[in-house]
Amino acid sequence: MDKEDLRNIPSVSELLELPEISELSTRYPRPLVVSAIRDVLEGLREVMRGPQREELDLSPHALLPRVNKRLLEKASLPMQRVINATGVVIHTCLGRSPLAQEALKNALETAKGYCSLEIDLLTGKRAPRGEHLEALTCALTGAEAAMVVNNNAAAVLLALDSLAKGKEAIISRSQLVEIGGSFRMPEVMAKSGAIMVEVGTTNRTYLSDYRKAITPNTALFLQVHPSNFRIVGFTTSVETEELVRLGREYGIPVMYDLGSGALIDYKALGLSHESTVEESVKAGVDITTFSTDKLLGGPQGGLIVGRKRFVDIMKSNPFARALRVDKLTIAALEATLRLYSQGEKLAETLPIQRMLTKKLEDVEKECRRFLKELYERAGNRIRATVEDGVSTVGGGSLPGEEIPTKLVSLSLEGLSAQELSDELRLNNPSIFGRIEKERFLLDLRTLGDEAEVEEILSALLRILEAKQ
Repeated sequence: MDKEDLRNIPSVSELLELPEISELSTRYPRPLVVSAIRDVLEGLREVMRGPQREELDLSPHALLPRVNKRLLEKASLPMQRVINATGVVIHTCLGRSPLAQEALKNALETAKGYCSLEIDLLTGKRAPRGEHLEALTCALTGAEAAMVVNNNAAAVLLALDSLAKGKEAIISRSQLVEIGGSFRMPEVMAKSGAIMVEVGTTNRTYLSDYRKAITPNTALFLQVHPSNFRIVGFTTSVETEELVRLGREYGIPVMYDLGSGALIDYKALGLSHESTVEESVKAGVDITTFSTDKLLGGPQGGLIVGRKRFVDIMKSNPFARALRVDKLTIAALEATLRLYSQGEKLAETLPIQRMLTKKLEDVEKECRRFLKELYERAGNRIRATVEDGVSTVGGGSLPGEEIPTKLVSLSLEGLSAQELSDELRLNNPSIFGRIEKERFLLDLRTLGDEAEVEEILSALLRILEAKQ
């Protein structure tokens, strides 16, 4: 094979000029069409470089079926691994918290065959699913009892259905939140059968508001942590301990939807304080619900902790079976929870802890190494600088919290920031950065390891070569 053979392969621009390709661009995103064409052309080059060269019709029209086929393949892409260089640590759209190696190992070992999911190994008799996990949760939080369901929304629904169905649940108007995916507290309460009773105003709620709202049909005081927003200024709210005391006075249980599920004090890590599960239990809250895939750093799930008599009511609810988790979730979550007993080693073993606590100077060193390697491979074909920026926690956790970071700003001649973002997103694995003020930025804080740095460098080089 000589260079003349390769020159016979049409260019991307030649194919894009075809009317048939223009028609495809009305049905598919243009970057996806361009990516499919490049895949086809690269495949042809590999065939022509091979020892058993095929006789190929390289005319643009003859390649249309190949482009169509590749487009169909790319348009039906399965869920796949992505590289998160957005700087959002708990990225909901990208799967929230990455799992620790220990969690992955435990889930893999469990998935290989059978496991003691619902059997007591000491007696050989059937046992409740997740019993060991619940015991571990109680040890970490100080709660009397615990149970796990498939997410925190399910935990809230189950608790309300079990404790307040057909009865009144009193909640401050300032806590009628909506989180991602149009999850609205009033709608969840309605679906559970609880009768919502709003008290206070948007910015000010007093203990007297709760007291005045109590009737013989009141079954629950509901407190919701504003995990994805903050109200500032002229505000008043009721402390959890105050609400618990009022509940004890009238025999009304208190439920706290804690949301993000912090098991440690993030203030000690240099971030804002986030209410912890242990604090809720110590305050005397009867039922606390929280997510396991946010600040806790585990797989998707929802944990319910609190007084045994209330947890037992929820366990006997028919809903509980519909909301239960599988063996892989239990395995991954149990391994994640065990990491919390290691104390100071948590930042070494739990990915989100490592990302949240990574020092600014360490992020800058990684960025400088990235630039050095990029320029050694690409020369002046790409412009890159290191700039100041901020990372965010994400996942509706620690709203407004900004973590100082360093960003790699990239610019390729002939490609806008959006076009470069599209090219990297259609890479395999997909690479996600962010765009600010017409600049494409990479935040290396949220990368998993050095292998992901290499994958980003390789993807950038492929884009450069394709443009030549």
